[in-house]
Amino acid sequence: MDITIHHAFLPHDDPEASLAFYRDVLGFEVRNDVGYDGMRWITVGPVGQPTSIVLHPPAADPGVTDEERRVITEMMAKGTYAALTLAAKDLDGAFDRLQAAGAEVVQEPAEQPYGVRDCAVRDPAGNLLRINELR
Repeated sequence: MDITIHHAFLPHDDPEASLAFYRDVLGFEVRNDVGYDGMRWITVGPVGQPTSIVLHPPAADPGVTDEERRVITEMMAKGTYAALTLAAKDLDGAFDRLQAAGAEVVQEPAEQPYGVRDCAVRDPAGNLLRINELR
């Protein structure tokens, strides 16, 4: 089987803040920016790589109940709703850039007991982004 990851989805609650973070801070290219009914879906990804992240309005699905929307909003505010792991050759440089840009730091670069060196920050919507050091 030849299966790859094409898109990953992360919610956003402020499309402009998310766009600035992923484009201007992380250096991702914008691949699509679609508005519909007052909402925006923004597709970004690392330059030269096929994998994309779709930043989407949370709970836009009409099947989500009001109670579920409330829970999603609360979890996003706490930073416990969504997460993604990225990787960088220069972990310290990436961390310094994120910290200088005002990203909420969850964990500074550290060697983990399970064999990776990583750090963690939150994007403007509260999504947890772990960044592993490529070795």
